Amino acid sequence: MDRTPPSSAAHCAASHRFRAELRRWRTRQGLTQRALAERVRFSRETVAAVEAGRRFGSQEFAVRCDEVLGTGGRLAALWPQVAAEQLAADGRRGPRFGEVAQLEPAPPVRRDARDPEAVVAAIDELRELIGQVLSQPEPGGPPSPGGR
Repeated sequence: MDRTPPSSAAHCAASHRFRAELRRWRTRQGLTQRALAERVRFSRETVAAVEAGRRFGSQEFAVRCDEVLGTGGRLAALWPQVAAEQLAADGRRGPRFGEVAQLEPAPPVRRDARDPEAVVAAIDELRELIGQVLSQPEPGGPPSPGGR
């Protein structure tokens, strides 16, 4: 589920925004990390680690937090960018951190996480983004399938 980011990835832009939004909405609702954890059915340690940047969350974590905190889908909307940073931080599955910046940034879109069509659209966008990240050749490595 979660992957522990290396310290250099702990300050990535989307991950930082995600952590800041999570903490801001949690404190705005007057919830402790433990209270939020109980409501989203994740451990307090997971909530604390995500807020501190020691871990990436998961899309499920983002959606549940949106629902509990009433953010209007802000955390889930950040998720595709966070997922790209997570892939980049995981050297086995994606390019190195600096290569992610070469992808075209997607304009921010606000979606209602309770709308099934919006969730499907977000999943499709995430799949496309992951495909773009995975198709990036590693420096000095063999070309990726598909002739790139």
